[in-house]
Amino acid sequence: MEVVIANYGSFLGKSSERLVVKEGKKVVAEVPFPDIEQVNILTNGASLSTDVIRECTERGIQINFLSSSGRPYAKLTSPNLTATVITRREQIFAYRDERGVTLAKAFIEGKIKNQVNVLKYFAKYRKTADPALFGQILDMIKAVEEHLAELSKITGPAIDEVRGQLLSVEGRAANLYWQAIKALTAGKVEFGGREHRGAADPVNSALNYGYGILYSRVWGALLLAGLEPFAGFLHVDRPGKPSLVLDLVEEFRQQVVDRSILAMVGKGAEIEVDDGKLTDASRRELARRILERLEAPERLEGKKVPLTAIIQRQCRRVANFVRGEGRYKPFVGGW
Repeated sequence: MEVVIANYGSFLGKSSERLVVKEGKKVVAEVPFPDIEQVNILTNGASLSTDVIRECTERGIQINFLSSSGRPYAKLTSPNLTATVITRREQIFAYRDERGVTLAKAFIEGKIKNQVNVLKYFAKYRKTADPALFGQILDMIKAVEEHLAELSKITGPAIDEVRGQLLSVEGRAANLYWQAIKALTAGKVEFGGREHRGAADPVNSALNYGYGILYSRVWGALLLAGLEPFAGFLHVDRPGKPSLVLDLVEEFRQQVVDRSILAMVGKGAEIEVDDGKLTDASRRELARRILERLEAPERLEGKKVPLTAIIQRQCRRVANFVRGEGRYKPFVGGW
């Protein structure tokens, strides 16, 4: 299970084999450590004992710290997770050959196909209720799908040679996707289009916050797979920029975060913003929904597998691919 700490002043301590959460002198939760997968601290002013840190790191439980905007600013984990170097050596070498191009194309392919499937998922409920909107979304879906053919034709000896072409395809497909999202949310919430940092409207604030939670999950999965989070392919290198995290997140944004938030909007749930930031109540509700979605099953190779396990599997597939031990196929969720 995921432990979420969202209330100011919370304290995390250890009692026997249990994580104990207190607010003031009151115990509000006790969770056995063997049942915990990750601990997510979403508030300022929380504190935790060194006993908790040691117990979590020894058990492989990662502790994530997220800002009020959802950006991960710290992660506590065992250094032994990155104790082997063969995978990371090959990951660095892959940047200079066709392996980097193959991975970057796969990440974009997964992103576009998941954009299409999320649009199909929400469009199907409009087929009878709003035929005009249904037809409009279908036209946009066809336009997004056309970019897959363009993507397949791009080849090159190394990622630096083709990154511009890849980002052009990705950007044009994304522009169409967000136009469709705008049409789907019209009349329910104000959404003028996708904005990144500094966004103050409810939908963009929720998206940015949700992506932050997803970044933490992907980051942790990459570490468990023995990969270097800062050495990506599609996203350019920059000090402090976890490029590989941003690369792999592209496959999962739509199915994990976009779908959760669109469902909230569609059901009339209010996303509250105060002074340009999500309220505590909205952050807690978003975290709950996104973590719940991460545990939801998706079909993979004929089996129903939780999304969180699929993320870990995809990270291992990246590691296998750079070591020359298999091919990489992007994850595509259903609709």
